[in-house]
Amino acid sequence: MERTRTPVVSGWFTGPDAEGGFRLLGTRCSACTSVFFPREDAYCRNPHCPGGGELAEVPLSPRGRVWSYTDGRYRPPAPYVSDPDVPWEPYTLVAVELEAERMVVLGQAAPGVTPADLAVGMEVEAVAGVLGEDAGTTWLTWQFKPVEGDR
Repeated sequence: MERTRTPVVSGWFTGPDAEGGFRLLGTRCSACTSVFFPREDAYCRNPHCPGGGELAEVPLSPRGRVWSYTDGRYRPPAPYVSDPDVPWEPYTLVAVELEAERMVVLGQAAPGVTPADLAVGMEVEAVAGVLGEDAGTTWLTWQFKPVEGDR
């Protein structure tokens, strides 16, 4: 049976096989040049924007630097989807300051990356990751992993 690879949130990132590689997608206001992630399609969220600008989709920097990190050692409450019959596996959360945008994006670390593998200022890159799977669907999200040679 072939699995469908589906983004957890449509329009927030490209597919892992996209031209130019995996990228988070944001929007940029043409009036004030502010960049937003998650994307904003209705209005500019910058309170100092002069207004009148268009919001255009932009790929965000594929790399950034670790701003902060921690580990998740508890099962989050609803509405997070988690099978209570499966043992809880801790995961690593990473706050990353994207290179060009100078904005901080939060995400899980790639499988196998623990807090012991990270350091503030370390270069990481956004990659496609699996959030979960069911009978015929693999739910994709973004994750961060250290850039080779920066560990």
